[in-house]
Amino acid sequence: MGARIIQDARDGFIIDNLGRIKYHPDFHENHGQKFTEDDLCYLAKFYKHDGRRAMSFALGKTESVIQNKYADLMKRGLIEHYKNMEHYI
Repeated sequence: MGARIIQDARDGFIIDNLGRIKYHPDFHENHGQKFTEDDLCYLAKFYKHDGRRAMSFALGKTESVIQNKYADLMKRGLIEHYKNMEHYI
């Protein structure tokens, strides 16, 4: 069974069955670009507070990419490392 895709008529977003906004060129301007060190610091510091949707808009990447990157940092034990780094966003 494939992912069920729905369209949010209010905003024109396409949302997957997990409630994540799919790629939209107006909001995901950094789609396909590597995370910078500043991006990783920001993600580590604010993901738990702001959540994947706000982080998606802040960093210009899709919610699924944000969610996967945070999980990868957790798995690799790098959250505290990036939380403690200075960043200039």
